Amino acid sequence: RICIPERWNGSLVVYAHGYVSPLEPLLVRDDEVDGTTVSEIVNQLGFGFATSSYSKNGLAVLPAVADLVDVVEIFRDRHGEPNQVYMVGVSEGGLATMLAVEQNPAVFDGGLAGCGPIGDFRRQVNYFGDFRVVFDYFFPDVMPGSPVRIPQEVMNNWETVYVPRIKSAIASDPDATKQLLRVTRAPTDPNDPSTNEETIIGLLWYNVFATNDGVAQLGGQPYGNRRRFYFGSRNDFRLNFRIQRFRAEAAALDEIEAHYQTSGNLVSPIVTIHTTGDPIIPYWHDPLYFWKATRNGSFLRHAHIPVFRYGHCSFEVSELLVGFAVLVLKTTLQDLVASSNVFPNAEAQVKFLELAHEHGARPTVIELSE
Repeated sequence: RICIPERWNGSLVVYAHGYVSPLEPLLVRDDEVDGTTVSEIVNQLGFGFATSSYSKNGLAVLPAVADLVDVVEIFRDRHGEPNQVYMVGVSEGGLATMLAVEQNPAVFDGGLAGCGPIGDFRRQVNYFGDFRVVFDYFFPDVMPGSPVRIPQEVMNNWETVYVPRIKSAIASDPDATKQLLRVTRAPTDPNDPSTNEETIIGLLWYNVFATNDGVAQLGGQPYGNRRRFYFGSRNDFRLNFRIQRFRAEAAALDEIEAHYQTSGNLVSPIVTIHTTGDPIIPYWHDPLYFWKATRNGSFLRHAHIPVFRYGHCSFEVSELLVGFAVLVLKTTLQDLVASSNVFPNAEAQVKFLELAHEHGARPTVIELSE
């Protein structure tokens, strides 16, 4: 899908969507933020917009990178060479954005990655697996199968059978629920008790719908906890003695290290944005990525914006506008100083400010590091 506004500034934004269940059909997805689609936001700023379904759903990081590079080539064939090409992605699409920008600096001039597993993909896999094994310890027999093998029946009847069963279990044993969240350190909003249920259902959804497909794509079972020590329960000795243990398969770990880990080696700039209370993809990914970029001498090309809020990718339009503005400034600073050609005309600049004000943005002072 390609959308070009009437007053186009000559630059392109490529959008990478987040994780979709492998049971869902392939669709071109145009997500909404505060009721406005991403394509509308991008076009209102004067930028062209392009996206695609990936060639598969489920674990689709590698197809996403390849498919969206192809989208840029299709755009060039139809509309000519854009001035700049920016990639924007969230969740799984955030990781695809990081990898695409790291690996294809000749294609992408920069990227904005939101709430992605960008720090350590193996740790993200273990985070999902750990939550399931601890849940099964405190709530045995609620879900059949195991953390590393999900019966098709569970996927087929997730909403009708297992979500109500999980809700009933955690409501009937608040103490076990509290211990589950304390041991796993899964974020919730302490001012909103309903987020306990939201966090638990959300994490178990990913275990149910991502596990089997992940094993197939990685060529083996990637979750391992044989030497993990869990703490935070009322009886940690009993917890660690009785909890299920699994060994990760070497083939899966090798595949993760070869193709799913970011390097932190940047030629084009990256801006990351992440909610600090993200229960699905924890905030610790961003400090880990900053360390990678620092270790590789690329930290000046990386800017990070923390959003102090609970929720997975629960951004407001104003926050994304600020993140995108920082990205544009970092990639076009020299041109900006010379001619202010980031926007096609003064009218587009005014439109940007109107959008920002409409969605609650406040004046922000940005100290540029390069």
